[in-house]
Amino acid sequence: MSGDPTLQRIAQGSGLALLAAGSWTARFAPDLERMVSDAEKLAGSRPNIFIDVSQVSKLDTFGAWLIERLRRSLTQGNVEAKIAGLSANYSTLVDEVRRVKGTPVVETSAVTITGMLEQVGHSMTGIGSTIVGLIDMLGAVLAASARVIVNPRGFRLTSTVHHLEQVCWRAVPIVVLITFLIGCIISQQGIFHFRRFGADIFVVDMLGVLVLREIGVLLVAIMVAGRSGSAYTAELGSMKMREEIDALRTMGFDPIEVLILPRMLALVIALPILAFLGAMAALYGGGLVAWLYGGVDPEAFLLRLRDAISIDHFTVGIIKAPVM
Repeated sequence: MSGDPTLQRIAQGSGLALLAAGSWTARFAPDLERMVSDAEKLAGSRPNIFIDVSQVSKLDTFGAWLIERLRRSLTQGNVEAKIAGLSANYSTLVDEVRRVKGTPVVETSAVTITGMLEQVGHSMTGIGSTIVGLIDMLGAVLAASARVIVNPRGFRLTSTVHHLEQVCWRAVPIVVLITFLIGCIISQQGIFHFRRFGADIFVVDMLGVLVLREIGVLLVAIMVAGRSGSAYTAELGSMKMREEIDALRTMGFDPIEVLILPRMLALVIALPILAFLGAMAALYGGGLVAWLYGGVDPEAFLLRLRDAISIDHFTVGIIKAPVM
């Protein structure tokens, strides 16, 4: 077909000259990739290397990058491959592509102590930057909280209630469902193992303590982090991308006070509520399985649960929830 790209070797001997012709565009990407890959194998110790592109009829960014890639591949030591015959129409495009730096090749075959120490240093630097960012954010939130306490009119109640609905009320179904299933699983597994010792009733003790003190609160915090935390990240990230946060600063508003503080306050209020609902759902699921699978009557379950747990277990879980 007329206009098909070609790449031919037109000189023999110690030098190397390649002639590119036709349409070097993305339309012929497979053919161009194959031809350039074959030409790259010709690299070696040669005094002169030229790539003649005077016969190229069409050239786009893809073709320009392939020509530049070929030039870099054929460049050996102090001998640099040269591009000849470049028309004025495409010279700017090739120059722009040439400014793009190639990805450095990292040698992974040899592992040295210096390289290992360098990796450890980079990792520690990243951890340090993360810790500094967290401390900076915490300080900004505390400062915004202090300003709101001094001037309560600056508190955005409507925004807090809105986020409380999103974080708490809309999360109730999934939290109740997951904690209910977790309570069922804990009860079933506990009965399965305790039955070997004739101690089926002790599953109530295990279920009550785990759900109220540890598992219930931890599961709720993980679900809220995955559901609401990711939504917060996406929302604030899109606002930053659209420069809405900069617009708030331009109008004289503190983004921490307007965007972050209501969300954090909503989370602190929502977590104990969700932890309580999740604990009740887990206990209900565990009691249901203990009745149907383990033969523990609901009356016996409740009596044993009352003896196994105290208000301290519930208090510890509720105190952990906001910290989570």
